[in-house]
Amino acid sequence: MTDYIPGHSPFMPKPFIHKNKSGPTRDLIEALFPLFEQASAGAIAVDSDSRITWINASYAALLGLKDPQAAIGKDVRGVIPRTRMHEVVETGQPLLLDIMEHDSQQLVVTRLPYFDDQGEIQGAVAFVLYDDLQPLTPLVSKYRRLHQDLVAARKALARKTRGTRYCLGDFVGASPAALEVKRRARLAAGRDMAVLLLGETGTGKEVLAQAIHSLSGRADKPFVGVNVAAIPENLLEAEFFGVTPGAYTGADRRNRDGKFQLANGGTLFLDEVGDMPLALQAKLLRALQEGEIEPLGSNKVVSVDVRVIAATSRNLEAMMAEGAFRSDLYYRLNVLEIAIPPLRDRLPDLGVLCEAILEALCEGLELRGEITDAAVTALGSYDWPGNIRELRNVLERALTMGEDNGLLDADAIFKVLPRNGARQVPSALPRPVRPLAQILAEAEAQAIEDALVASRGNRTRAAKLLGISRSVLYEKMARMS
Repeated sequence: MTDYIPGHSPFMPKPFIHKNKSGPTRDLIEALFPLFEQASAGAIAVDSDSRITWINASYAALLGLKDPQAAIGKDVRGVIPRTRMHEVVETGQPLLLDIMEHDSQQLVVTRLPYFDDQGEIQGAVAFVLYDDLQPLTPLVSKYRRLHQDLVAARKALARKTRGTRYCLGDFVGASPAALEVKRRARLAAGRDMAVLLLGETGTGKEVLAQAIHSLSGRADKPFVGVNVAAIPENLLEAEFFGVTPGAYTGADRRNRDGKFQLANGGTLFLDEVGDMPLALQAKLLRALQEGEIEPLGSNKVVSVDVRVIAATSRNLEAMMAEGAFRSDLYYRLNVLEIAIPPLRDRLPDLGVLCEAILEALCEGLELRGEITDAAVTALGSYDWPGNIRELRNVLERALTMGEDNGLLDADAIFKVLPRNGARQVPSALPRPVRPLAQILAEAEAQAIEDALVASRGNRTRAAKLLGISRSVLYEKMARMS
């Protein structure tokens, strides 16, 4: 059994470390471990059987462990009931900026697997993060990039003709709004039910749909997406249900499978479902209820097993009231609803979003791909009607026009930020700028008043509380009168 060693890295030569030579992922974690641990509120490590091999003092205190030594060797789920460390060990996939509930508090956690040279999982480490995630963003980005390189070949072999490109980690954000979306997405992935994604254009509805599929029991089956708004109305039925030879003039001389047949066994993603004409809504409802379709020009029904995820930027409830959307189809699709907030409602995520987008934009280019805090603040002054899609466009234009090798400052952002777009409406009127001397005088007066209240009017005690002499206190009070 491994000793509990507070303040020591689990990668130091202790008994639980495997004899295999370190693989590249483990090398990176070992190099970055001191920085992660220093910036976190707690850290823990498990082996390939999800048994705790190391826990630092701050995490032990956070969990209320009176005897941290007793936790070593135990299954991590027995010590932390809501942990997902076992998932990381089983899948080899990291869980970056995830949420975990513990004793009525929500913790933001990053969990990372590590491997040996043969690609075998050796265990996982986790760090509990709190409010300030920005300092860790570059480290998380570097790890994500290395891990993606490590599993690229494996993904290429496993990816089918109609697979997914995104996982839940690609829905970037750690604000309460973003974490709630991820929580509901994991709930949807664990249950084979219809899901309705609601959100403005550019908020990442397809990313989330693919993430739900990749986490579900249908992950090894096809994911087929169709944008209802992009297909002419007279071709929609053929796109959905397929066509038999000679079904209409100009039809193929061979069977043409529709989206339902292509997605059989997997997931069918209906983007902009609010743009579907009423006639097709009725046929879609029947296909979902009966689990069977009838291709155009055929008298035979075909059984299909499809999980539907629908998305729209329109108000379906208002459309139902107007008779433009069938209520029975709405209730069939809306078993689990996930509302994706617009970017203006999750501005705390701007920093990590910019890091992720710049990383993708600068991949393969000799650019730094960094953004200053002042530039992020500048981005926060805009209302973002185009959401994350517009943010990516702005960052790409800033990189193109920039002159500092990929480093974006506030000036670079303001040069490309739309000037005529809607600006963020502040929740309160901005406070006027006042002379610094006036602000300092008011703060000093308030501090003296608080000290006198705390000392019940005893000026000697008030002076001690303020850290000044009694004569200085009298002098300041005279100036205030």
